[in-house]
Amino acid sequence: MASSLEYSASVHRGDSRRRRRGLLWVNPAWLCVIAALLLSLLGLVTIGTTHPELVAKQAVLLGLGISVAAVVAIPHVRWLQKLSMPLMVLVLVMLVLLLIPGIPDQLVHPRNGARRWISLGFTDMQPSELAKIAVVLMIASWLRFRENHRRLQGLFPPLFMALVPMGLILLQPDLGTALLFLPICFSMLFAAGAKTSHLVVIVLMGIIGGAAMIPMLRPHQRDRIQAMWAQLKGDDRFENDIGYQGARSMMLVGAGGMTGVGSDTATAMLEWNHLPEEHNDMIFAVICTRWGFVGGVLTWLLYGVLLLGGLLTAAWCRDPFGRLMAVGISVGIMAQMIVNTGMTIGLMPITGMTLPFVSYGGSSLLAAWIMVGLLFGVALRRPPLLWRQSFEFGEPEDDV
Repeated sequence: MASSLEYSASVHRGDSRRRRRGLLWVNPAWLCVIAALLLSLLGLVTIGTTHPELVAKQAVLLGLGISVAAVVAIPHVRWLQKLSMPLMVLVLVMLVLLLIPGIPDQLVHPRNGARRWISLGFTDMQPSELAKIAVVLMIASWLRFRENHRRLQGLFPPLFMALVPMGLILLQPDLGTALLFLPICFSMLFAAGAKTSHLVVIVLMGIIGGAAMIPMLRPHQRDRIQAMWAQLKGDDRFENDIGYQGARSMMLVGAGGMTGVGSDTATAMLEWNHLPEEHNDMIFAVICTRWGFVGGVLTWLLYGVLLLGGLLTAAWCRDPFGRLMAVGISVGIMAQMIVNTGMTIGLMPITGMTLPFVSYGGSSLLAAWIMVGLLFGVALRRPPLLWRQSFEFGEPEDDV
């Protein structure tokens, strides 16, 4: 009897050790966590340059975001895969709700002519932020263990999954966020083994389709594109009109010089130059004014560290769903940073897009930290030893 009890205890200890070995606390996703935390703290300091009264609220949102990230890191990726379809349906319902005429302003409150936010009473929620996560999970769920995306016609289902929410977001209108879905989709298809030649064909089709959609853009969106081209050519005729925000942003970025002008001078310059949305969409201009070119480069480097951590997490993971999810999230965050900073320095049209982790706002900050939590959850667990290898294809003749 004693021998039997000792054997049972030994088996229990062995199972416990195996479970502990299944959680990989030393993993590359810590790079994402550290970079996200540093960027969030940078956001608090930068917001305090012109809006010190908002710092406490943003700090509370940061604590909430980190807590939510810790929660979403707990479920195994197989549960996230099962939730991908319900989440996608929920997001599409919310995006459609924003566009239904006659919805009371207490529920959908327009801002600057855009219908992007659903009121929850204590705060507003932006469904497009959740849509980015839903699209990543849905495409990853679709592509796991599939091979038809190695053919041109197999690219259309995941592309359709990105285009539907993208179209609904364009109607809000929110051109900037809508632009993020294509790089997310293409990066996941590339990571899944889609042929480069096929992706080039899709990109060309997208460029042609995008050019055809220009007449469908709202007048202010076309004006912003025109103002951007004028800025690039040195034409200042839009600086006091549709190009005012971009012109002020570029001037303040240049005024920061190499190392910046410091806190007090930056506060005065931003106050006298009246840069719109300097704590939100244009916060990178505040960074460059206060800390100069060095501050801007260090900000970019932090996003580079986050991207590196995400891609290493994808390479670390053998589960196809987790691998693709890590790629989509990492590229999505990086693409949003490129669009935001690009419009701040005059290389892209003003689109009203936040800088992840840094800009003021609850929806953007929470969504960004949820993505970090998902990345950490992928890196935290190792799939079973007997696991189907994913995305390893030969080059048979029918694989063309």
